[in-house]
Amino acid sequence: MDLIYFQQWVLKEYKIDLAAYKSNQLHRRILSLMSRVGAKSVEEYITLLKSDPSQKQKFLDFITINVTEFFRNPEIFQELSQKVKSELNYNGGLKIWSAACSVGAEPYSLAMIMDDLCKGASHKIVATDIDSTILQKAKNAEYVYAEVKNVPKQFLEKYFLVKGDKYCINSVIKKMVDFKKHDLILDNYENNFDLIVCRNVVIYFNAEIKDKIYKKFSDSLKKGGLLFVGATESIYNYKEYGFEKTSTFIYKKI
Repeated sequence: MDLIYFQQWVLKEYKIDLAAYKSNQLHRRILSLMSRVGAKSVEEYITLLKSDPSQKQKFLDFITINVTEFFRNPEIFQELSQKVKSELNYNGGLKIWSAACSVGAEPYSLAMIMDDLCKGASHKIVATDIDSTILQKAKNAEYVYAEVKNVPKQFLEKYFLVKGDKYCINSVIKKMVDFKKHDLILDNYENNFDLIVCRNVVIYFNAEIKDKIYKKFSDSLKKGGLLFVGATESIYNYKEYGFEKTSTFIYKKI
């Protein structure tokens, strides 16, 4: 398999830098995709991606790890809520970034937490992802039960409208989130964030890219701002980025 050729093609066509991913893991994922569709070579797979929009979307979903749900790891979200209350001046309104937000479950979860903490405060939640199709689903804000099963009962009743088998985010929460296309590897970062949430994404990148992303996250946070990472990741050299560890999955810029 000519992985280098495929990486160059994907970068040119989709503006996704596959060289940033761990090579062995990436190789397995691509071979698995090719096997599922019966492609026997990279050239054959590229032809399929060019001609079949559904296969293109499956590839993007698989590579950009679009797996998410509301309040993923609920106990960790409870811990985040406590940290926001104790560490941040949330009454004045917070600027929050949900990076690699996928279908929007994470930024909407954050919006519910902030609305519950201090209704009426002017919070700004920026939600970004590399995948335009996924972002459109996020903006539509319609979900099935499997995606909302972790939402606390009081939030489900307060912030969702049930339409048939769909759970639809109400307008108050939708207005709190601004969705944008953004590539964590190739694009510039905004700054002055009080909180950055990026969970279960950076673990797929190689060490060099991880280092660059954590440095950029640190630069994008205000002093005292928080970085919230996933339940399967840990930043072992966090002091190098100007962080202190305030809990297992939360780091504070000092």
